[in-house]
Amino acid sequence: MASTTPAPARTTYQGNDKLLLGIVLGVITFWLFAGTMGTVAPNILADVNGPYSDPVAKTWNSPFVGVDAMNLAVSITALFSGMFIVVAGGLADRVGRVRISLIGNGLGILGSLMIVLATGPLALPLMLGGRAVQGLSAACIMPATMALVKTYWDGPGRQRAVSMWSIGSWGGSGLAAIFGGYVSTLVNWRWIFIASIVISVISILLLRGTPESRVAQTGEAFRFDLPGVAVFMVSMLALMIVLIFGAKIGWASPITLGLAVVAVVGLAFLVRIERRAPKPFIDFALFSNRTFTGATISNFLLNGTIGLLIVTQQLLQLAGGMKASDAGLLTLGYAVTIIAFIRLGEKLLQRFGPRQPMIWGSLIVMLAVLLLMPTNLLLGTYSWLAVAAYALFGLGLAFYATPSTDAALANLPANQAGAGAGIYKMASSLGSAIGAAISLALFTAFGTGGAAQFVGDVLINQGRTDNTALRQAAVVALAFNLLMVIVAIVSIMVTVPKGREQAEPAK
Repeated sequence: MASTTPAPARTTYQGNDKLLLGIVLGVITFWLFAGTMGTVAPNILADVNGPYSDPVAKTWNSPFVGVDAMNLAVSITALFSGMFIVVAGGLADRVGRVRISLIGNGLGILGSLMIVLATGPLALPLMLGGRAVQGLSAACIMPATMALVKTYWDGPGRQRAVSMWSIGSWGGSGLAAIFGGYVSTLVNWRWIFIASIVISVISILLLRGTPESRVAQTGEAFRFDLPGVAVFMVSMLALMIVLIFGAKIGWASPITLGLAVVAVVGLAFLVRIERRAPKPFIDFALFSNRTFTGATISNFLLNGTIGLLIVTQQLLQLAGGMKASDAGLLTLGYAVTIIAFIRLGEKLLQRFGPRQPMIWGSLIVMLAVLLLMPTNLLLGTYSWLAVAAYALFGLGLAFYATPSTDAALANLPANQAGAGAGIYKMASSLGSAIGAAISLALFTAFGTGGAAQFVGDVLINQGRTDNTALRQAAVVALAFNLLMVIVAIVSIMVTVPKGREQAEPAK
């Protein structure tokens, strides 16, 4: 059986600001540029499909890209990132972290170019294909660049490099709505991805010439867990199709039920395959550690609440008539708090251990959801609530991030830390993909079907009544996000013990 040994700790090469800038630019191609899709989705639909056939309902008779397909385009990047991040991380260890980082940037250029060219009858395949390739790009870049940071920096320099990497991810995601909103309003949404191509090219130029870093190998050749990856990919794609298109196809239709069976049976079969595989890409034995399990579950759920940001941004545009730039500007507090307070999460970890900051962060996220739920209010009042809610959302995630990483990884043996980190990061991406998909599916289904009338018995709309269905649909989607936060808090309380450990911030 193949075995690996860590590469020598000593290296004559030391990381510099040129390499660090190249790494950070590579990271933000996903978190900043690819992350804008949820905010600019209405602009993309209007541009690709042309004028509305029904201006009141804002629909088209024969759209090139339908609303459900657009929802899939929003979610599929994080889905593909989550599906392949563990595989790409292992591949980077063996063939070289610099090489995989360069390949990831190349995939980012290809994916962005496909999205830029998405128009006419080819709009849908190019859009979905480009977004999937962007996910593969992120799967390559994130683990490979983090490994480079840990290899080529030491001591205070490493702490600074890790902080810059974290700011690239958390800060990028925090600024995505603002950046995307302004670019799509002032110029055109396609320039977001043109800019992404330019940033990827600059990242490649800065990374070139960096000495290669890989893990030394001994024994038999590396075994790729193709059966496990294939079953996992088919199961997750089936699940996403059910979540996004189930309402349109029909929940009781043979297609929907068949895909649901494929997803459930596939995931159950995956556990069996991975437990028998000599080199599983998902090591389910790690979940015997209760703390790792609880932290990973809560990480999955808290990342899933990104759906609250996407749904309310679309609500403000579709129901409130706001420009994408104005709606995106309301999220400024999210970017500020998550960047400003992520180090505070580290301090809270050192003083209280991981459990309490994780719970506090989750409770703050819960408060953010509750502030966004009264969609019956007038636009001006709701906008101010949104400003406060977005800022609290960033603050809650900042409290949660580092303590959660520590809780997941600190109790694992050293030889399982790499596999544990891969699964933990996979949970982040899959949580974002599935959470966004379900939130958007609820928003779309109830917004077009008007089946959320029961919400009107509790929240009586003020002002306009022609957007009642959308406002009620947003409440249903936000209620789902509230449920995810509650389950996350329960998982933390049940599994994460008290203690004082320390970990570097990461996402």
